[in-house]
Amino acid sequence: MMDFGFDKIALIGAVALIVLGPEKLPRVARTVGHLLGKAQRYVSDVKAEVNRSIELDELKKMRSTVEDAARDVQSSVQGMQDNLNREWSEATAGLDGSESTSSYDPLPLPPPSYRPPKKNWRVKRGRTPMWFKQQQGVRSKVQSGAARVARHRPARKA
Repeated sequence: MMDFGFDKIALIGAVALIVLGPEKLPRVARTVGHLLGKAQRYVSDVKAEVNRSIELDELKKMRSTVEDAARDVQSSVQGMQDNLNREWSEATAGLDGSESTSSYDPLPLPPPSYRPPKKNWRVKRGRTPMWFKQQQGVRSKVQSGAARVARHRPARKA
């Protein structure tokens, strides 16, 4: 941008005072200030938009590199899994015949047992203990406004 020193600003102010006069100068200065503020906000918005687009491009590049790395890991894991399955099938090739020497029979899993829920389980879990309410000063009994006033009214002398 242009570089305005104090002497240039003073010269512009003196010319504006002579041309516009002392009555219109404050209004014009206020208008110029508003316009400069709008221009600065516009420039900052454009800069922010450019920065966002640059960051978005960087994030897209990062995403593509992460996806490539994930694909590489997936392919290597798939290869290891294929090798493991092949070696497992080779190792257990002679064991799946009818002449098995092992008498191992896995026991069947027991059926899941049903337990009915206890009564008032929501109330029991969510209830605040009475000692805690008393310690915190929570009212446990409801009183009307008149009853509260009568309770705190000084006693009458007979």
